[in-house]
Amino acid sequence: MTMILKKFLLLAFVCLAITACGQQKGIVYGDNAAAGKYYDVRGIKLYTEVYGKGRPLLMIHGNGGSINSFEKNIPYFAKSYKVIAVDSRAHGKSADPRDSLTFEMMADDFAALLDVMHIDSAYVLGWSDGGINALVLAMRHPKKVISLASTGANLWPDSTALIPSLWKDMEKEYNDKKADKLLTDKQKNDRKIFLLDYKEPHIKLSALKAIKCPSLIIAGDHDLIVTEHTVKIAQHIKNAYLWILPDSGHGTLVEHADEFNKKVDDFFSGRFNKR
Repeated sequence: MTMILKKFLLLAFVCLAITACGQQKGIVYGDNAAAGKYYDVRGIKLYTEVYGKGRPLLMIHGNGGSINSFEKNIPYFAKSYKVIAVDSRAHGKSADPRDSLTFEMMADDFAALLDVMHIDSAYVLGWSDGGINALVLAMRHPKKVISLASTGANLWPDSTALIPSLWKDMEKEYNDKKADKLLTDKQKNDRKIFLLDYKEPHIKLSALKAIKCPSLIIAGDHDLIVTEHTVKIAQHIKNAYLWILPDSGHGTLVEHADEFNKKVDDFFSGRFNKR
């Protein structure tokens, strides 16, 4: 099993398994024409779906994922938020033929998307690479983020941030495939998003001081991110709170959806128990 399959097993499961809520309403998140729209953003067409009314909440999925990754979260938050779920550049329906891909590029996309949608600022929920994007967005565009919840994020790519077994698999996949000829657009895109995690991000702990908004830093106690790394992230953000979910892997918002949704909602609403 390759690194990509291991790391995103939960994401794939979510994309393939439609929840009872989604079935009852006839909604397939990420493929819902009634809620979907393309926005011209920084040279590409960024696909988004909007649900609910109220305070704007931007949801950013992980590497290899799509809007569908938030299938267990969108229905809850759409009751009291204007949920803006987006397929990141080079993911889902947001095609990007260019060779390069960085977290900074993606964060700038999200800031521009909010501008195009005439939204001054939003709450931000990010998972995995989306969690990294939430942090980078708050660093580069602080006025765009009211507060953020980031789950399963890392600041650099090595075995001190990712669990050693995962990093070993990533190194093997990189070495095994670096000489492969990329013939199709899908192969090129798959390599591009793999390299995003293998070579990035490169965020210094000291750089986190640029994040001024209230931040909830989350991980599972059996996450693919080293627990000590998650703790360091929380410690270096001035207004940050740390939440490590017991009996959880990387998919905190899937494995413990009910608890996760309520806790993040409480945080955004100022009802969070900070003790």
